Amino acid sequence: MESASQDINLNSPNKGLLSDTMTDVPVDNTASARTSAPEGLTEAEEEELRSELAKVEEEIGTLRQVLAAKERHCGELKRKLGLTTFDELKQNLSKSWHDVQGSNAYMKTSEKLGEWNEKVTQSELYLSASSTLEDWNEKLTQSEAYKKTQETLSQAGQKTSAALSNVGSVISRKLGDMSSYSIRHSISMPAMRNSTTFKSFEDRVGTIKSRVVGSRENSTDPHSPTGSGDKPPQDNARF
Repeated sequence: MESASQDINLNSPNKGLLSDTMTDVPVDNTASARTSAPEGLTEAEEEELRSELAKVEEEIGTLRQVLAAKERHCGELKRKLGLTTFDELKQNLSKSWHDVQGSNAYMKTSEKLGEWNEKVTQSELYLSASSTLEDWNEKLTQSEAYKKTQETLSQAGQKTSAALSNVGSVISRKLGDMSSYSIRHSISMPAMRNSTTFKSFEDRVGTIKSRVVGSRENSTDPHSPTGSGDKPPQDNARF
């Protein structure tokens, strides 16, 4: 302990004596890096387990890389097929609902609901309520107010149908009259023009026209008194 109590001074002439008196302590780096082995395992078993753990972690990393590549390839295929996110969501919902229907919980719940429904429909309260509703329905349909309302609605429906039928028949008759009139008119005009009466009337009109035109030509003759420019004598006699 004498060396430990010496004054450590770098400028002292005895500065090298401290290193001669101290002994080196061996340090195990591997032992400090490792945790203590679990109880019941030997060093060989621990080494084997650690080696297996490293292999499993390496396989997990490889599988993650493969999964990422598969997901990219799947996305490319969906893009080429035109599948959208909405289609995927609908497909996932359909699959989820199918899985739910096939699950034991859903089947048990359906069975329970069926049992409850049967119990409710067979209960005295349900039967009494159904009977009461049937009685009210029968009384309502047999009441005078219901019958009058039904008769009024029936009569209104019949009157409306008759009015619509009359309007339709009137419109059809008017259209038929118009079409028959147009047909008769188109047929009678050529027949009337070709008739003897129409030709005789036309000849008379032509004769009268020729006479009128001839009289006008005679009135414009230059040898006539009016044609020479002289005024015709005026009759001053008053009637």
